[in-house]
Amino acid sequence: MSKPRSVIRRVLLASLASALAATAVYSALDLGSEAEAAATLPPTHAKFDYQIGGAYTPPSGVQVVTRDRTAAPAAGLYNICYVNAFQVQPGEQGSWASDLLLRDAQGNLVIDEDWGEPLLDLRTADKRTRVAAKVNGWIDQCASKGYKAIEPDNYDSYERSKNLLTKAQAKAYLTLLATHAHSKNLAIAQKNTVELAADRQSVGLDFAVAEECGQYDECGDYVDHFGNNVIVIEYTDAGRQKACSGFGSTLTIVQRDVDVSTPGSAGYVRKTC
Repeated sequence: MSKPRSVIRRVLLASLASALAATAVYSALDLGSEAEAAATLPPTHAKFDYQIGGAYTPPSGVQVVTRDRTAAPAAGLYNICYVNAFQVQPGEQGSWASDLLLRDAQGNLVIDEDWGEPLLDLRTADKRTRVAAKVNGWIDQCASKGYKAIEPDNYDSYERSKNLLTKAQAKAYLTLLATHAHSKNLAIAQKNTVELAADRQSVGLDFAVAEECGQYDECGDYVDHFGNNVIVIEYTDAGRQKACSGFGSTLTIVQRDVDVSTPGSAGYVRKTC
């Protein structure tokens, strides 16, 4: 399972008015289609736990949980399904068609070296459609399990692509996923990539999941585009304190250990404002 890229990734928020409620219905005005109008957003300023490193019983009072797509959702809570949508999980390379893995001019796989993940090739409309078909199958599984939203990771893979991928290709591909998620009545997040926050409506993104926006003074940028529909994950005490100081009364904020480990693990951390 992919772990958070705390230093590399960023998330963005957009300024929908803070009047957007926890149960707000995704508007057909944002998507341009009445058929895509039934997704429920996560509650704002909620107690949250980030469990992509392994599922466990949520702490008391938690309202929103993110878990990996392979896990079952937590009963009675708002569940977000984590999907590594732009890169390939370690050990899963063989499950992808070879031509959908990004290669450089020498034919070598382009790898996210920090996490050992090959990048997916999004350079043509045909390849984006084929990659999306596979990932949309995972989204269908999330929906059938009872998840309410999707967190597609590595929107910013173009930054690690040796200049082979572009922002426009990332947006075109994510639009395919967003359209499909909405057809399943699922909300969909923008994960980090603050520089693309202004495009969230044209892509079809409902809320933001921002790693270390407190640490890097970016939480306000997310709010500018997503209002209070922002989930903040910090990995240091200093980052959590900054996020809580500026946004603790409005945003959903949690501090986890960078390995997002389970309780009982030596490095397990979970703190809130």
